[in-house]
Amino acid sequence: MPQKKKFGTFAGVFTPSILTILGVIMYMRLGWVVGNAGLIGAIVIIVIAHVISVATGLSVSSVATDKKIGAGGIYYVLSRSMGIPIGGSIGIALFVGTAFSIALYLIGFAESFNAYLGFGTEINDLRLTGTIALLGLTVLALISTSVALKTQFIILAAILVSIVSIFFGSTEFAPTTINLIPSDNAVPLEVVFAVFFPAVTGFTAGIAMSGDLKDPKQSIPSGTLYAIGVGLVVYIILAVFMAFTINSEVLRTDYNILMKIALFAPAVVAGIWGATLSSAIGGILGGPRILQAMSIDKVTPTFFSKGKGANNEPVNALFLAFIIAECGILIGELGIIARVVSMFYLTAYGFINISFFLESWANPDFQPTFKVKRWVGLIGFIACFVVMFKLDMIAMLVALAVISAMYFGLQRKEVKLQSNDVWKSVWENVVNKGLKKIDAQVEENTNWNPNIILFSGESDHQAYLLELCKTVSGRTGIVTNFKLILDKNNSKPPLKKIDQIVRDEKFKELGIFARQIKVSNIYSGITSIASTFGFSGVEPNTIMMGWPKGLENSKEYSNMTQTLLHLDYNLLYLDFDRKTKFGNYNTVDFWWRETDSKNAEMMLNIARFIIASPKWNNTSVRVLFVNNNNVDVSVIQSKISKLVEDLRVLVAIKIINNAVEQKTFYKIIEEESKTTDLTIVGIPDYNIEKQAEFVLKTNKLFDAIGSTLLVKAAHNFNELDLDLGDTK
Repeated sequence: MPQKKKFGTFAGVFTPSILTILGVIMYMRLGWVVGNAGLIGAIVIIVIAHVISVATGLSVSSVATDKKIGAGGIYYVLSRSMGIPIGGSIGIALFVGTAFSIALYLIGFAESFNAYLGFGTEINDLRLTGTIALLGLTVLALISTSVALKTQFIILAAILVSIVSIFFGSTEFAPTTINLIPSDNAVPLEVVFAVFFPAVTGFTAGIAMSGDLKDPKQSIPSGTLYAIGVGLVVYIILAVFMAFTINSEVLRTDYNILMKIALFAPAVVAGIWGATLSSAIGGILGGPRILQAMSIDKVTPTFFSKGKGANNEPVNALFLAFIIAECGILIGELGIIARVVSMFYLTAYGFINISFFLESWANPDFQPTFKVKRWVGLIGFIACFVVMFKLDMIAMLVALAVISAMYFGLQRKEVKLQSNDVWKSVWENVVNKGLKKIDAQVEENTNWNPNIILFSGESDHQAYLLELCKTVSGRTGIVTNFKLILDKNNSKPPLKKIDQIVRDEKFKELGIFARQIKVSNIYSGITSIASTFGFSGVEPNTIMMGWPKGLENSKEYSNMTQTLLHLDYNLLYLDFDRKTKFGNYNTVDFWWRETDSKNAEMMLNIARFIIASPKWNNTSVRVLFVNNNNVDVSVIQSKISKLVEDLRVLVAIKIINNAVEQKTFYKIIEEESKTTDLTIVGIPDYNIEKQAEFVLKTNKLFDAIGSTLLVKAAHNFNELDLDLGDTK
């Protein structure tokens, strides 16, 4: 079996990168950039473009030295750090951008080739020449990657000779005045930048060869950054030279001016042809390798993963790259192709930078040998999207929509790798910092943010208890449902942590966490969970369960209740009517009494959450108050109206005069709320010795009305002024 060939930093990274950087834009459009933007504008464009490329180069180099790098270049780096959905969506964007860039280079080649040899320069002539060149380079790539890479040394020498020939060339087109800023008839700077930007994207050509490098962790950072640095110096020097030696009008109109001023024109021709063709070779070699790596990971069809030879050359992927490149060639306009390529690369580079930033910030296992400050990635990310917005906001939105669609598509596909996903580290970091912030705050009487421990049991109506619990917890509340597995003899060991987690679709849909715990006694189990569950900053504050019919004489239940009251939990008990359920979700009654001052404030919070729920958003809310002391009804009405006005919904207030008849509170509820879909009543303070009496009396009420929620507020709720006994 033939030995697989590996390349070093110079041949494998620097050379393909620098040849792509010093390519078609430098020879065929840099003069046009200077002519339209002026010297200062051109330098600003060059610098901004290189801020993005330097930031991206630093980011990808740092990430590349943290993990083992395989074939696929930037795609491989992203998929192993950010996960398959992000890595795959950006990898696809990079592949398409790289394939289109092949067309960019070959149309540039065709412009120079046809003009120099006197062939036609119409769009169809350029398409024909570009297509012939694409066929020839594809055949070369199929023959041997090694041969293709070795030709680059000859081309690099030709580029150096051509640049020297340009600097020592004719000054017959010298301007009378130096054009420092754009003239009135110049192309807008946004368009100029979009055409120029592909010049700085060439560094990805070297990274794409990651699978063919001897030491990618050493070669990628050094080869990439040297190529970017050399390119920056050459572009600035050439821009200054052109501004001082060539008239701006000539620069704007003559794409072949460098051949005309050169000391030896054939040297420049050789440089242009060599640079454009070598850049195209870089795309032809790199693009298919990205697609092949994605196909190996099953992101794209596995058909494209197949290769040939000892180096597993990506033959099938190469044909798709050929088709996309040919589509670009058929466009035929270098400026249009350049703008398309710019959007693809800017989108990809933005996510590469944010990938590095998130890895550096959130992943405790991120230990690259090439250290870079994390703010570099953030600057690169911001710069990419600011530039995209300035270039073409609609194109930016389309690009983001396409990337998002691919991202969610890959998420649904659920392709997984045996590698870390930075998003887990990101969320852990966010949660960690958030908990510290919350824990550092002194607790005050603020709006109730529910953190509910739910004991829903297992029954036919469990779903309704889960639904109501999620409703009263509001949009930001937390609900954790506990399933208690009874083992009276304590004969089995406790469940392992991983086995305590319950993953069930019904909990997932409602956004409820679910756990299961083995207990020897239900009531002591509830007490134990209430005493120990939770962590700093997010301690549970509410217990919710079904109403315990038949336990009026249970000593264990009594002890549990005493403990929960002592722990100062809010208590919610639901008596669910199995016949009427929650009716049509149309009516809710809140019952207040003078002794319900804390319960009333809790009910106000529950009311806010209920009316915000989609199922209850058209409900009619009533607040009912029993007037036992013959107080002026208008006084009571006014006081309650002020308390409920923050609900921002129409609340009906009903005052029931009971000074004469002196009916029992529960009897009045039975009469008024017989057909109400959900009745909410406060639990009064009572001695635990009277538990049996309270439970029996409450059971009788529940037999007469529909679903009812009993509420007992903890001490952290404010006392509302409901004492109207002395009011005259």
